[in-house]
Amino acid sequence: MVVRVSKSRQLQIRISAEDKALIGARAESAGMDVSKWVLHQVLAPVEREFQALCRELASRPEARRFTFAELQDRFHRLTGSEFVRAVRYAPEARLPAFEANYLAAMVEQAAAIKGVRPPRWTIDVEALDWPWFASSLKSLRLYLLTHSPPPFRRRNLFIDSSVGQRV
Repeated sequence: MVVRVSKSRQLQIRISAEDKALIGARAESAGMDVSKWVLHQVLAPVEREFQALCRELASRPEARRFTFAELQDRFHRLTGSEFVRAVRYAPEARLPAFEANYLAAMVEQAAAIKGVRPPRWTIDVEALDWPWFASSLKSLRLYLLTHSPPPFRRRNLFIDSSVGQRV
């Protein structure tokens, strides 16, 4: 199924003839017209996918386990530069405290694994006021307290696995 989106707006920018030629050449080498190529550079598909999953976290709390699993899988598959592009902007959707913290911890953990800097927006997410444990079994709490990845512990989240791992 092909979805056609009506484009009713235009954006004009002033650039030099050399820059215009360079942009045209890059678009052609990518097999795209200039408009599509520029849009692809400014609004990368990986960024759009990340924002869509954030909207899902905000609007479907009953499905958050599946949405976090999808985010985890996507982060794992991305290269370092793709990951940086995907998460460079804070979620546009307003997330509840738990979801915001879990997402920020996932992003920080994935950044550490990929050897890139986490985006600045993760710093602005205030840690939970109360500890959250991935298991209700009291006998597992000490284990979770000592084995949770650092970005999760800093946010008062105590889990057993993260990006690239499954339990």
